[in-house]
Amino acid sequence: MTLKKSTALESVLGRLDDLDSVNLTILVQRLARERHFLETVLEVIREGILVIDRLGTIEYANPAAVNLLGLPQKDIGRINLWRSVPNLVRTLHLTREGEILETSGISREVEIDYPEARLVRFYIIPMVLAEESGSAEHDHPLRYAVILSDITEERASTQRRIESEKVQSIVDLAAGVAHELGNPINSLTIHLQLMQRAAGKLEDDAATRKIRRSIDVCTAEVERLDGIITHFLEAVRPRPPDFSDVNLIELLEETLEFLRPELEGASISADIAWEEDVPVVHADRNQIKQVFFNIFKNARESMPKGGAIKVRVKTDDEFVYLLIGDTGEGISEGDMTKIFQPYFSTKRTGTGLGMMICQRIMRNHGGQIGIDSRKDVGTLVTLQFPQKHRRVRLLESGDTNAEGTDAGEPEADPSKQG
Repeated sequence: MTLKKSTALESVLGRLDDLDSVNLTILVQRLARERHFLETVLEVIREGILVIDRLGTIEYANPAAVNLLGLPQKDIGRINLWRSVPNLVRTLHLTREGEILETSGISREVEIDYPEARLVRFYIIPMVLAEESGSAEHDHPLRYAVILSDITEERASTQRRIESEKVQSIVDLAAGVAHELGNPINSLTIHLQLMQRAAGKLEDDAATRKIRRSIDVCTAEVERLDGIITHFLEAVRPRPPDFSDVNLIELLEETLEFLRPELEGASISADIAWEEDVPVVHADRNQIKQVFFNIFKNARESMPKGGAIKVRVKTDDEFVYLLIGDTGEGISEGDMTKIFQPYFSTKRTGTGLGMMICQRIMRNHGGQIGIDSRKDVGTLVTLQFPQKHRRVRLLESGDTNAEGTDAGEPEADPSKQG
């Protein structure tokens, strides 16, 4: 069955008075089938479909539109679209009575709050019936069809792509600058070596020893600067993950053991608690260790007067969750939205690259990172890793950035974590 006009049906309708009871029954059955077909199409279509009169009263709404706008089904025929979606009215030109002034198609993207926060595209099309066309009485359509599309995920995907492109451009620029710094550093290293050899031929008196010490200091600082640039380039231009089976508990303990002298010197305690039989994950050991280092470093710097770091490991059928909480200064609400932006840092000496790199590494592993923080209470970082069997499915499907279920929003105070 098609939705095009039926010439045969129109011909039959044109001589309705001449039909006998049998042909009239056949016609009614045919009309019923076509009506059922059209109703089925409108019910299963994903876009919302409304029919409104010229003042915005909703005369028809398919199930998708009812669900998207939270319309009471019993009120269809009485409820007004302009009152149901006030944000839409603000973008339209209406008369005082509420009639649309535009007579052509209208497209608007509107944020709605009920029944949930969504971004919806409204496409409003005039409906002019055959008997109304060409009539001066109907210069303005009596009805409009409204097509509703939920573009929330489409907009979020676009924003993620723009953000990714922005980050990549900044990373490429920073990597280029860092690479160019290598040339003067190499030159400094060569000349320091020449100075060192020349100083070795001088008499061993106080002045010469002072020169040698200065050369040694300069050499050490150049080597340190070269190391910083090397690590920076590794950070902003990471290699593709080298996946292998990784025991996250062992990696956490190894990282904390390395940092323990530094943490104890800052009067910071650290402990890990986990459920039995935490499954291994498919990950790049070195890159995940870098994530841990960045998070623990941020936690340490947020507790200048000491405090505690608590790590809790939880699992479900699909994921392993690492909840890393501290009792530090916390992050203000205004700064929370900027945490993963490049070169944003709440510390005067911070580079603003650490959390951006952590986010990218987690996404490259098919995982997620989330932050919950309260000023003067603490910060909780949640790392979500796909379990090995899920990771294999993602690789087979070619989707390494698939998002899983939400890890939830646990309390920021790590003392409240069980």
